[in-house]
Amino acid sequence: MAGLYDRMVLPRLLALAMRAPRLVPLRARIGVAAEGVVLDLGIGSGLNLPFYGPAVHGVIGIDPSGPLRRLAGARAAALGVALDLREGTAERLPVESAGVDTVVSTWTLCSVADPAAALAEVRRVLRPGGRLLFAEHGLAPDPGVARWQHRLTPGWRRIAGGCHLDRRMDTALTAAGFRIERLETGYLGGPRVATFMYQGAARGG
Repeated sequence: MAGLYDRMVLPRLLALAMRAPRLVPLRARIGVAAEGVVLDLGIGSGLNLPFYGPAVHGVIGIDPSGPLRRLAGARAAALGVALDLREGTAERLPVESAGVDTVVSTWTLCSVADPAAALAEVRRVLRPGGRLLFAEHGLAPDPGVARWQHRLTPGWRRIAGGCHLDRRMDTALTAAGFRIERLETGYLGGPRVATFMYQGAARGG
């Protein structure tokens, strides 16, 4: 039963949840900043695709979920976006080294099994001078909220595709060797345990 939930039910729940209107401005800001060949890490149903501008020369979409990749493919076809969809995980990206100019990660690093390995892969595939653009939720600075995030994460990740409520994204980036160029944090609205956001840009070197 768990396998059926993970394969068929969860992808559609995630696709629905990620359509929340309050996430749109963050996607739009990232889409405008992206350039060159873009790797959309955990592309999901392709919700970033409408926001990529003329500075983007191509999009590679990586996701382990077949149902989500099919949704992304349908969205790309409707938008007329050239999308190279590939099955894979963040920890083992099916992308050549120094093969992309921009990596986009929107609400993805919370769910990867090994964030350090995923960020090492992001550094590998970025060309010299390339950037990681990110919008992620994670550990809040308020002690009371953080305590609830730690308490809820073990159960939450079992029903939400591995999603952790309590990862500190800025610390993960610097530990992986990224230089953060811009970082904005704050609550986006909604339940505080799930809406403390980290948004910004970083370079891998």
